[in-house]
Amino acid sequence: MIVGYARTSTLDQTAGLEAQERDLAKAGCEKVFVEQVSSVDVKAREKLSEALDYIREGDTLVVTKLDRLARSVAHLLELLGEIEAKGASLRILDMSIDTGTPNGRLMLNILGSVAQFEREIMLERQREGIAKAKAAGKYKGRKPTAKAKAKEVLELHAEGVGATEIARRVGIGRASVYRILEVEKAV
Repeated sequence: MIVGYARTSTLDQTAGLEAQERDLAKAGCEKVFVEQVSSVDVKAREKLSEALDYIREGDTLVVTKLDRLARSVAHLLELLGEIEAKGASLRILDMSIDTGTPNGRLMLNILGSVAQFEREIMLERQREGIAKAKAAGKYKGRKPTAKAKAKEVLELHAEGVGATEIARRVGIGRASVYRILEVEKAV
């Protein structure tokens, strides 16, 4: 069976979703899972989970573009492992890649490796740039927000307000509240 998956990040991207559905139908998809959710929030992608649960041995999961399925190489490889463990394959229409063929698997691995290499080079350049800026005295990092709010945290704690509520009111993480309280105890 040929199973399709279509996704857009926001509800106002209906034209993009309709185009994906049209392309998936043209590719012969008998069933299509559709959702409008950010790719970053992997847990909220319920239709992707349903599609992965639905596919069986010999099936093909089809997406129009790679970024509709995964945003990182690690996530792509995780999904591909899940798909292949079921004996199914992945087809990416705009790249003409089908992991059901040896060439398709090779191309996907090469593209994944290139993307990972680009990311590592970008991070290396970023680290070099930060080191250079620090040496020139131009980079100081971000201001510590929790420490700046320590007085407010301590006042609320003295009033008997709980850590979760303090964090909500002050706009910092609960762990930061506990750190501030620990520092106060040590003094």
